[in-house]
Amino acid sequence: MSIATTERRGTARLKELLAPLGVAGATGAVFAFVGVVDPNQPGHYPTCPFLWITGLYCPGCGTLRTIHALAHLDPVTALGMNPLAVATIPFLLFWWGRWVVRAWQGRPRRTTLAHPAWLWAFIALIMVYWVVRNLPFGAFLAP
Repeated sequence: MSIATTERRGTARLKELLAPLGVAGATGAVFAFVGVVDPNQPGHYPTCPFLWITGLYCPGCGTLRTIHALAHLDPVTALGMNPLAVATIPFLLFWWGRWVVRAWQGRPRRTTLAHPAWLWAFIALIMVYWVVRNLPFGAFLAP
């Protein structure tokens, strides 16, 4: 194998890694910003539009405070703010890691994130979570 071929493969790998590394950089920037700018203090972030209009919690309510707690290495508080967001993080890390490995190996990108049945199950879980966190017996899920 010639040096030019090796250099082309290395350049191609770096180009393929730019997207997942960009996502990691953007995610790190969000975690750093939310870790510094406390969402528990009023006036830093806008109110959730769904909460503001209806008075009910959406599935994402409490996620900024969850990120802030995780940025400060406080998983117990993070779970209290939005347990679904905390439970989703390992799956997101897995998919991101799989993306990095495929890019490094030069394998083509997958056009599907997961089997459609898993995606529909996740959507159903979000809907159930949305309803239950707004019912009296699900108050422990509210931020």
